[in-house]
Amino acid sequence: MTKQVITKDMSIGKIREVNPRADEVLGKFFGPGCFACPNSKTKSIEFGATMHGRNVDEVVKELNEVME
Repeated sequence: MTKQVITKDMSIGKIREVNPRADEVLGKFFGPGCFACPNSKTKSIEFGATMHGRNVDEVVKELNEVME
C-alpha cells in the first residue's frame, strides 16, 4: 500500500481524514481555533498557512513527517 503524501493544495478536512496525527500539527501552526473554523473542511493547507502567516512548506513537511 502506498503512503499518501500531503500537498499544499489538499484541503485541511481531507488531511484530517487521512492523517490521524494531523490535528497536533495543525494546532501547532494554526492554533486550536482551526478545528472550529468553517473553512477548515474545504480550504487548502496553503490557504490556512497564508491566513496564519506560516510557511506552507514547513507545515506540509511536518504533516508528512507524522503520516502513519
